[in-house]
Amino acid sequence: MNSRKCLDNYKLFSSFFKFCALFLILNAHHLHSSIRDNYSFKKIELLEKFKKDHKNQKDIVKLKKEVFNLGGKAVPTLIEVMKGQKYPDRSRWTATFLLGRIMGKKSSPFLLNFLEHPNWVLRLASLKTLLILKENNLGTALKKSLKDKSLLVRSQALENIKRLNLKEYSKDVWAMLFDERNYHQGKNKKRKRTQIIKKVIKVLGELQFKEALRPLLTLVKNEKYRDIFYEVDYSLQKITGEKSPSKGRVTKINFWESFSRRKD
Repeated sequence: MNSRKCLDNYKLFSSFFKFCALFLILNAHHLHSSIRDNYSFKKIELLEKFKKDHKNQKDIVKLKKEVFNLGGKAVPTLIEVMKGQKYPDRSRWTATFLLGRIMGKKSSPFLLNFLEHPNWVLRLASLKTLLILKENNLGTALKKSLKDKSLLVRSQALENIKRLNLKEYSKDVWAMLFDERNYHQGKNKKRKRTQIIKKVIKVLGELQFKEALRPLLTLVKNEKYRDIFYEVDYSLQKITGEKSPSKGRVTKINFWESFSRRKD
């Protein structure tokens, strides 16, 4: 009798256990579906917000906060915005910076690919984000950026090199002085230097590019290069470690002529 009772109890317990297991499985599946559906809804909602061209800074701050709250879950959405032509440039710009903030240096390989994106806004945003991440492993991608069709992108590439002191690109920076895209046609069809040329010369000094010393010593006393005189003087001081007189162009020229004779 006792054995029959035990058997009945066992069957009852077994049935109860199976019921509980089935209940947990069904609820777990429901919970997973609920979480997934909730995130899908948030993703759609977030994408809709990125479709708006937010000109109000408060709206952008609010959008950034929402993305940060999602953390890593927002990464696929950000990538979709960056790749999607239906999103305004301002939104794609914001998404690029947010991707860098959330993923850190792990986003660098992806951002490097965007340095060749057809849209210059994405190329510029990627360079700026890589600078914020202090990414210095940029390979040939940065060299290409120094020859980019966009003047703004070329200027930002220079800024990355300067701020991160990437001396391995010194020769590529020097080559920018001979790139026709860094000049414009002035009156009488004469070639005029753009502002980026001044920046190139100063960056050469920051990088202490020794091979530029002799050419710069020639330029500093040439009247044709008067418009970039102070940039040349700045770079010469950086490269040589010398301090030219603080005032007077003629005094500075005399100083560098004297220095050149001493070097000879």
